[in-house]
Amino acid sequence: MDFNLSAKTYEYAAKLQAFMDSEVFPAESIYEHQRAQLAAAGKPHGVPAVVEELKVKARALGLWNLFLPHSTDPHHGLSVTEYATLAEITGWSPELAPEAINCAAPDTGNMELLDMFGTPEQKKMWLEPLLDGRIRSGFAMTEPDVASSDARNIQTSIVRDGDHYVINGVKWWTTGAMDQRCAILIVMGKTNPDAADHQQQSMVLVPIDTPGVTVERNLTVFGYVDQHGHAEVSFKNVRVPVTNLVGAEGEGFALAQARLGPGRIHHCMRAIGMAERALSLMIKRSMVRETFGTTLVKQGVIQEWIATARIDIEQARLLVLKAAWMIDTVGAKGARKEIAAIKVAVPQMAERIIDHAIQSYGGAGVSQDTPLAAMYAGIRTLRIVDGPDEVHIRDIARLEIKPYLA
Repeated sequence: MDFNLSAKTYEYAAKLQAFMDSEVFPAESIYEHQRAQLAAAGKPHGVPAVVEELKVKARALGLWNLFLPHSTDPHHGLSVTEYATLAEITGWSPELAPEAINCAAPDTGNMELLDMFGTPEQKKMWLEPLLDGRIRSGFAMTEPDVASSDARNIQTSIVRDGDHYVINGVKWWTTGAMDQRCAILIVMGKTNPDAADHQQQSMVLVPIDTPGVTVERNLTVFGYVDQHGHAEVSFKNVRVPVTNLVGAEGEGFALAQARLGPGRIHHCMRAIGMAERALSLMIKRSMVRETFGTTLVKQGVIQEWIATARIDIEQARLLVLKAAWMIDTVGAKGARKEIAAIKVAVPQMAERIIDHAIQSYGGAGVSQDTPLAAMYAGIRTLRIVDGPDEVHIRDIARLEIKPYLA
C-alpha cells in the first residue's frame, strides 16, 4: 500500500488549508447570519450570498472539482486516495467548504455517474453546468414505505411507453431537492420487476420541473433545517425521454454501487475532519475552563478523552486511506469489505469524539454557539446515510465467513 501523495496533491492541500483559514472559517458566522435572515424572510433554503462569494474565490485559486478520478480533464483526475486528503480538510467546515470548492454531496456522486456513464448529450445538458457550479442536483433512491438499504425493495416504477419512460412512486431523503438551484434528479426505480434481483433497477434523469414531479416537504435532521434540504418527492405519471436513461436498463444496482463506493470515502474523510475539529475545540476549551480549582485539561478523564481521540482518528484515517487505495487499484467491488468497514468505524469514532467535546463544553456544547451540536446531528445521521451500520456489519461478516464455506 502506498499512501504517498503527488506533488500536485500536496500543493492542493496547502492551498486548500490556507483558503480554509483565510476565507472559510471567517465566513461561518456570516453564513449563519445570512441563513437566519433568509429564514426570517420565509426562504429557509435560500442560498446565502457568502456561499457564491466563496465559490468565486475558490475557483480563482484553482480549488474546484477536486475529484473525478476517471476524468481525462487535467483540472480533475485526482485519485480517490489523493482526493481523500482534501476531503478531510473540508470536513472542518462541512456546511461551507465542500460547496465552496464544488465538491458537495450529492453533486459529486451524480457528477461521477454522469462522467462515467452519461451520454455525450447528457454530459452537455447536465454534467457541464454541474461542474461549472451553475446548478445543483438530487439523488432519489430512498423510499418511505420500504427498507431502501436493500435496493431490491424499491417500489418506484419506471415503465417504457414508446420513446418515453413513465415514472410513478415516492422518494424521500432526496438531498438537495429543496435548493432553488436544484435542476436535475437521478431517480432509481424498477424497469423490470421480473428480472434477476440485481437487474430489476435502472436510473433515469428527471428534470425537477417535469410535470408530475412534486416536492412534497422538507425533512429536518434532529430538528435542523439544512440549507439544501432533504425532500420527500412524489412522481405521478412523470414522462421523460428514453434518452434520459443512465447506462442501460437493469444496471441501476451496479451504478448505485459505483456511485456509493467513492462517495463513502468522501463522507468518511470529511467525518475525520469533523472529528479533528471537535478534538481541537475540546482541547482549547479544556485549557481555559476551570472546575474544582483547576483547569479541565488537568483532569484525568479529559486527558483520556484527548488521548483516545487521537488514537481513534489515526486508526480511522489509515483504514479509510486503505479503502481509497484499494478503490484506486482494484476497484470498488474489490474494496467492498474495506468500504463497509470504514462506513461503520468512522462515523462511530467521530460521534464519540464530538460527544466528548460537547461534554467538555457543558451547556454551550448543545447550543448554537459552537458547531458541535450541528456536527453531532450530521455525524449521527451518517450512520444511516448510504446504508445503516447493521447492513455493512452484515456484509463484512458474510465476506469473512465465505472462505470457510468453500
